[in-house]
Amino acid sequence: MVLEVQPETGNMLIDFDGTRVEFERSEQSDLQLAYAVSIHKSQGSEFPAVVIPLLRQHSIMLARNLIYTAITRGRKQVILVGDPTAYAMAVRNISDSGRITGLLPRLKEEI
Repeated sequence: MVLEVQPETGNMLIDFDGTRVEFERSEQSDLQLAYAVSIHKSQGSEFPAVVIPLLRQHSIMLARNLIYTAITRGRKQVILVGDPTAYAMAVRNISDSGRITGLLPRLKEEI
């Protein structure tokens, strides 16, 4: 979050989660906006670069299909960060918990 812009120098004071950093005017072109999006919300989208954090603490989300979806969102660059054993757990986890949508019973009612 931008905290302050100094009118006389054009320098900006920015807060990065409690760490304050001052950027000179010449450095400001190096700043880029970034957004966090869940794998689920990213389905059907593509991004120039994707960073995927993988931690064993998120074991419920470590599934092969989610890793595939996350990796295929990156158009030019995909970076995996975190615990290599979490990645291994995800790749080995091919269990497909069936979706409970209620669609099939509804379709059968219409016939």
